[in-house]
Amino acid sequence: MSDQQQDATQSYVTWFRDSSPYINAHRGRTFVVMLTGEAIEEASFHHIIHDLALLNSLGIRLVVVHGARPQISARLKVRGAVSHFEHHTRITDSAALEAVLDAVGSIRLRIEGLFSMGLANSPMHNASIQAVCGNFVVAKPVGVRDGFDYQHTGEVRRVQIDAIEQQLNNGNIVLLSPIGCSPTGELFNLNSEEVASTAAIALKADKIIFLGEENGINSNEGGLLREMTPQDAGQLLAKSIIKNENTERQLTAACHAASNGVARAHLINYAEDGALLKELFTRDGCGTLVTHDLYENVRGARIEDVGGIIELIEPLERGGVLVRRSRELLESEIKRFTIIERDGMVIGCAALYPFDNGQVGELACVAVHNDYRNSQRGRKMLEHIEKRARSQGITELFVLTTQTSHWFQELGFAPSTPDSLPGERQSLYNFQRNSKVFRKKL
Repeated sequence: MSDQQQDATQSYVTWFRDSSPYINAHRGRTFVVMLTGEAIEEASFHHIIHDLALLNSLGIRLVVVHGARPQISARLKVRGAVSHFEHHTRITDSAALEAVLDAVGSIRLRIEGLFSMGLANSPMHNASIQAVCGNFVVAKPVGVRDGFDYQHTGEVRRVQIDAIEQQLNNGNIVLLSPIGCSPTGELFNLNSEEVASTAAIALKADKIIFLGEENGINSNEGGLLREMTPQDAGQLLAKSIIKNENTERQLTAACHAASNGVARAHLINYAEDGALLKELFTRDGCGTLVTHDLYENVRGARIEDVGGIIELIEPLERGGVLVRRSRELLESEIKRFTIIERDGMVIGCAALYPFDNGQVGELACVAVHNDYRNSQRGRKMLEHIEKRARSQGITELFVLTTQTSHWFQELGFAPSTPDSLPGERQSLYNFQRNSKVFRKKL
């Protein structure tokens, strides 16, 4: 095996190991995945279906909602009909309804066919997946608003939860289309984002995932916003700065779902190969997450964090950057530690030890995971430690370091000497390590 092949194999092994906590966490969970009509026209759409099949094989309960806007517009154009929109909503007259039914039926059959693939040497080999469609969505007419009669355009009245749950319990994928039936037997054209968010809320889904045209939501500076609260999303929508109408609809639906019990809403790009797997099985994902829960936070350590701290600091201990600490010592001193937790993983830690009757504190065991060092996380953790120190009456911090002196100086620490250390700490100073001493007034 060549070096390149070995590197590729090792990279795969590392990824698989890193993804295993997510495989366990997602098993038995309910995810609603919304595919836009544009995603369905993507040349690599079959790869998305393969990834959905993989999620199903891992024990994830899937409800897949599809859109049909471009397909409906194309059929109306062929018929020589013109679409009329009010407030970004299509007015569905009788001619438009025929185009809607044609487009939705065609898409349904295409998706069913892709889920039925069982070719050898393909991801779907022996998958045996049942994609179940039905009259799961009950609709009502939009009616007349602002003088406009929306005719066969409808809204979701309710979702048949018991029927969907029964199919999910049987291991089937439930496929929902943007068509709803009324109790009187009428058919209505629905907003697919509304179908997805309503279903997710009613099912108490763990996630709702939108595969759209963009990677997620960008900041004013053009960078991808990795995480936001529903309040943040609401403010962005109120400012009308999102130019892509599809993305705006998806963010609105994500905000609605996240504000009504769905733990996490994700916006990712259908054109990025494997985006669904990257978002679900890697720590940083590849899109925008809308959630009330803090995906990453700085907090005091608990006894269950000891394993994560050990995993974080062991490489630094082997390299001589940190003094080795046993598990027993960490367990006994765990209340002195502050950690940065990112989606259940400890990616940073630091400890605070008081000296001189609590007037002076030592900042120790400062570590940030290698993947997150080129960021402000170390600074953020230090701010938390300093706030904690002040609350305890500590007026000055000191730190001993062998390799990160410049970083501490950038954060306001001034060079000092071992002689300046508190008497108790001087007796523990290791002259063989020859650590440099820095101090900072609080």
